[in-house]
Amino acid sequence: MSECIFCRILAGESEASIVFRDDVCTAFLTIEPVTPGHTLVVPNTHYRDIHELPDDVAGRMFQVAKKVAGAFARSGLRTEGVNVVMCNGTAASQTVFHAHIHVNPRFQGDGFSWNMPAGFGEGVERVELERLAAVLRDAIEPSAIR
Repeated sequence: MSECIFCRILAGESEASIVFRDDVCTAFLTIEPVTPGHTLVVPNTHYRDIHELPDDVAGRMFQVAKKVAGAFARSGLRTEGVNVVMCNGTAASQTVFHAHIHVNPRFQGDGFSWNMPAGFGEGVERVELERLAAVLRDAIEPSAIR
């Protein structure tokens, strides 16, 4: 995938500041950080998004994200919290179409905010929540939780 910047980084064809690497995934600092230390965890094999990721690779990526998050405080980086985010698809703000998890240290006054839509926090009636839960249960595994 020579057109993929992350594949070029993994192949050593583009620069990156690597934080962690094993046989499944690599973590490196992003060139567009929200805060200092903002790290991306990517699979070493090209998968477009969460829908293409094998379960074992997704699990390993999250384990590495957890290691990176724990390293923030131990390293002395300013951190009072951590965001772990994965964007999938253009509508979810994915801009590089190689699956990746963002792990970034957060602190009061860091300037980042989630822009919530109008009406956020107004709550949803329990009957609507139960209807949606049933739809999702059936889509996950029809014979599961009943």
